[in-house]
Amino acid sequence: MSDRFYSQVPIATEQVTLDGSEAHHMLHVMRAKIGQQVTLFDGSGAEFTAEAAALHRTTIRLRIIDRHPVDRELPFLLSVGVALPKGDRQKWLVEKLTELGVASLVPLVTERGAAQPTAAVLGRLRRSVIEAAKQCGRNRLMRIEEPQAWDIWIATGDTEHRCRRLLAHPGGRTLVELPFPMLDTLLAIGPEGGFTDAETAAAIAAGWQIVDLGPRILRVETAAVAISAVAIALSATSIRHVDHGAAVAGSQARP
Repeated sequence: MSDRFYSQVPIATEQVTLDGSEAHHMLHVMRAKIGQQVTLFDGSGAEFTAEAAALHRTTIRLRIIDRHPVDRELPFLLSVGVALPKGDRQKWLVEKLTELGVASLVPLVTERGAAQPTAAVLGRLRRSVIEAAKQCGRNRLMRIEEPQAWDIWIATGDTEHRCRRLLAHPGGRTLVELPFPMLDTLLAIGPEGGFTDAETAAAIAAGWQIVDLGPRILRVETAAVAISAVAIALSATSIRHVDHGAAVAGSQARP
């Protein structure tokens, strides 16, 4: 996946021009040559085979050879609301959630939150999404949403629309104790000091389920990755059970 490059411009013609960091990497790190083939993606869900057609000092023009609709997304939407950790831990969090297939990350504004999701921070995180998507092969970018206040986030995803909403907090049931049909899922992970009693009570009143991640204290980014990974695994298990049940029913129906 190392020869993957991201085009900020939707690829709709037979040629595309890369500039900025993508062009710099291809020109000065990879030492691209005319005719060299690479894979491009533009966030639309497809990837493109392209070859270098013209090299300039700060830009590179590529000719599109073929388009491939390659879907590496989860079969359900997974959105993670998290009170951002500090420093480089934010980049690590974004990388891992991108690799797992999370659809969107929502920075939460909570009472005990320490890191402020400023415009500069969001810009850095969005660049980290691109780098992670290049590495892991995703053709759609995980969205870094605008920050949301806690009361706005817990009102998201009305249960009537069949959306699972889980809040990581001590004292709840474990994930494996919950029924886990494949549903679009919203997760909430609090700051280092945890959610306040008032925040937790408000989420419960709004219909969120409390899930306990175990007896050890996890860092914010560890908790976010752990609950996401388990939710994905349990949803995949439910799909296999449904498929197996359908196959068994089909075989029993045969004369």
